[in-house]
Amino acid sequence: MDVISDVQNKTLVSLMTLVTQLTDICLKPLGQSSLVSQIIGGMLFGPSALGHIKVIHHLLFPVKGSVVLETVSYFGLMFYYFLWSVRLDLFTVLKTERVALVLAISVSIFSLVIPTGLSFLLKNYVAMEKQVAEALPYIGISQTYTIFISIAVLLTDLKILNTDIGRLTISVAILTDMTGFFMSAVTFSITRCTEGDILTIIYSILSSALYVLLIICVMRPTILWMVKNPGKGSTNEICVVCIFICVILSGFMSEVIGQHFSMGPILLGLSLPEGPPIGTSMMKKLETMCMAFLNPISLAVNGLLVDIFNIDMDSLWSICIILVVGFFVKIGAIMLPGYYLNLSMKKCWIIGLLLNGKGICELVFFNMWLGSEVINEDQFSIMVISVILVNVILVTVVKFIYDPSKPYDNVRRCTIQHTRGDSELRIMVCIDNKENLPTILNLLEASYAGRDSMIEVTTLVLVELQGRARPILVSNQSHESTHGVVYESNQIDNALRQYAQQNEEHVSIKSYTSISLFETMHDDVCRISLESGANILIMPFHKRWEIDGTVEVAHRSIRAMNIKVLQKAPCSVGILVDRGILGASPSLLGAREPYYVVVFFIGGADDVETLAYGARMARHECVCVTVVRFLLFGEENSKDRKRDSDLIDEYRYHNAGNNRFEILDEVVKDGIDMSICIRRLVDYFDLVMVGRRHAHNAMLQGHDSWSECEELGVIGDMLASPNFVTKASVLVIQQQRIRGRVIKPGVNLNQVPKDQPMHNVPTNNNTLSPSCTILVDKHDKM
Repeated sequence: MDVISDVQNKTLVSLMTLVTQLTDICLKPLGQSSLVSQIIGGMLFGPSALGHIKVIHHLLFPVKGSVVLETVSYFGLMFYYFLWSVRLDLFTVLKTERVALVLAISVSIFSLVIPTGLSFLLKNYVAMEKQVAEALPYIGISQTYTIFISIAVLLTDLKILNTDIGRLTISVAILTDMTGFFMSAVTFSITRCTEGDILTIIYSILSSALYVLLIICVMRPTILWMVKNPGKGSTNEICVVCIFICVILSGFMSEVIGQHFSMGPILLGLSLPEGPPIGTSMMKKLETMCMAFLNPISLAVNGLLVDIFNIDMDSLWSICIILVVGFFVKIGAIMLPGYYLNLSMKKCWIIGLLLNGKGICELVFFNMWLGSEVINEDQFSIMVISVILVNVILVTVVKFIYDPSKPYDNVRRCTIQHTRGDSELRIMVCIDNKENLPTILNLLEASYAGRDSMIEVTTLVLVELQGRARPILVSNQSHESTHGVVYESNQIDNALRQYAQQNEEHVSIKSYTSISLFETMHDDVCRISLESGANILIMPFHKRWEIDGTVEVAHRSIRAMNIKVLQKAPCSVGILVDRGILGASPSLLGAREPYYVVVFFIGGADDVETLAYGARMARHECVCVTVVRFLLFGEENSKDRKRDSDLIDEYRYHNAGNNRFEILDEVVKDGIDMSICIRRLVDYFDLVMVGRRHAHNAMLQGHDSWSECEELGVIGDMLASPNFVTKASVLVIQQQRIRGRVIKPGVNLNQVPKDQPMHNVPTNNNTLSPSCTILVDKHDKM
């Protein structure tokens, strides 16, 4: 019999896992979260569907099988709570901005007073069954809970955790959850005790206080000592096993003192420092097991208990009134203070909606009340279904009314081409590895900072969010603690300060650090570039070259981030393929050695932007720029070539006296000839610059089928290929897209008279001929 029971258990777990995954696949196109699909997957096996048939119910759910499922789900919940709690830094919560604190206080007060007060009014003045009347106050109190774990999961699913709304929402949720955690501990002590047993309630509360001291004074120091003295490795296996044991013991001790088993893992997680090494080590060990296996089973178990055929209509209408009122009370609690805090009503509405998010934590409360007979089975079913409906409504409404990329729809031109030669150039550089600093510093120095044209550099250090609950975007000038990231950020800041000092007062530096998931980090990148008014944004490539010539993928998520940045950036974008480690690349900052740059020009807006950047570099006394223009044999009279010829002649004219700027024409028959020419020329240069996209051109036919990295375009992908042997770094540039449209290079965007140049061509006033100088002076007077 035990063998048969084991087979049934394994079969049931396998079937539930399979069905929940299939349900998730079906609901993903509708934008729904995995929480909804996993609960529905459990409901399919419960009395609401297959379990309603008695034969199937007894076959799938023997008594022992139910016990095993519940036990597995309990272990999953303990580690799930611990993982999320260890990712939360209480010190950063205490330094939360005033806006979040005011909103949190408002939500806590209104969501406690109004739904709870309404539940007592219904209980005292409306005729209903005794069991329903006794359950209403608890359901009213449940509307007070705004659990940050549920909100964080919802924001992550919506991919808005990095936005202003996402950051403010998670801050409000964390502060509100502090009140909810204390209330839930008191409520659980009351539900565990017999009627009128005040001494037992007091004992449970005092025991909880002593238990908190035990975790802080004994467990925390022990774990921290083990982490600081790991033996071999950063956090060895023995330390990890001891933390696992502490999590299980903390859950057991919570039950002993009369609290729910989840209290111990939560307190233990909160007492430990977030981030590396503990947070990251725990995530690596437990994330896959908890998130992909144990957590879905926990959600499915709650779905198994739902019986839609047993719902009492008397319970339904009274509970629905409280749930609906609680839903809109949270929205109103945000809008009321938001009006006086000068927050837009749309932003307040979205935050209020998000704070209504529900998750596995709320289901645990309902399950706990069901076990304590505070609510019955039909009321439990109503509450679980309400979780599903609330999440479905939230996800649908928020995706419909909120587009996080809308602020980046910049209608103002932020390009190098349309920047006046004597105006400030704003460059934003994203750095994910300090090893890329030499090439980045050479690029910044080559961009030419002088008295007549200053440079403002904004750097953003990209750090993957590991072992933390919420993303951080911090100014490095503020010296705000970001734990282990501070050291590397300081190294980058020191290198940039040296660059600024070498250029005296011609360069200004701003530096930020973004600790976030790479999946949503593009929001931080686009936001900083928009606020800084950057003309060009330099992004890292996801592949890294080693000194022996081998290529490794640094982080695949960087590639996805780059693609999103190219789609949404409010300025021009450059992707830097750094091969500086392969050869002794000259240092413009130190040795002031000649730095050779080549611009491959085929045609199109991106190549025009690349040409404009190269022409600006030619103003630097140590930078030699060669523009290689590829011409297709037999297309001498095409309109595109004539337009490009006019543009090229314009740049040649304004750099006539500059011997560091050279334009060469290469006539080729097809793409093979062009590839051969590029391979022949590329080794003579330190930096290769090319546009990402080009107009439909016969030279590129056939090359796109070999392209692996769409973010680099056809030529950029060829230059960045490991099979393309060269020591030159590559900069692939895309000109700013205004609302997804390319700026036509042949259109006079500046509306200048016919006797003026069509484009803001960078000029070198020290080397121009007299006629050119007069023309530039006349242009400046405009």
